[in-house]
Amino acid sequence: MKQEATALEACDLGWSIAMIGRGYSAFVDPVFASFPRGARGYQLLHTVIHKNVESQTALADYLGIDRTVMPYFVDDLQAEGLVERRDDPADRRRRIVAATPKGEQQYRTLSAQVLAAEREFFGELPDPERSAFIDTLSTLAHRGRALGAPTRR
Repeated sequence: MKQEATALEACDLGWSIAMIGRGYSAFVDPVFASFPRGARGYQLLHTVIHKNVESQTALADYLGIDRTVMPYFVDDLQAEGLVERRDDPADRRRRIVAATPKGEQQYRTLSAQVLAAEREFFGELPDPERSAFIDTLSTLAHRGRALGAPTRR
């Protein structure tokens, strides 16, 4: 019987994760309608501004974007004047991706819009529960990233 309950919980968890992602996207994605590469472009800009992840290779790894595709993401944001590539003073073979002042301003504007859309998505959920959910989700996301995709036999 316990195995049955666990299988039901797993199915409900997978369905719940999918529905949360779908619902979240419905509220938040319109914010990125005219932003280069949409939500993923915004995540790239966020990472460049807030994380110590600077090279294209490290950005691709952190964001889970194929390394062969990452240069196109950076190109598109650079074409809009939101990021720039700089030589790494410690290693001239490596390029650092950095936000421009325009990119930082655009990020602040979009961040306020994202927070408003997220408030709408969470609806009447009390702040302590919302914060606990976000903290738990973040913990699980970091754990999943650290573990990587399991090898199936």
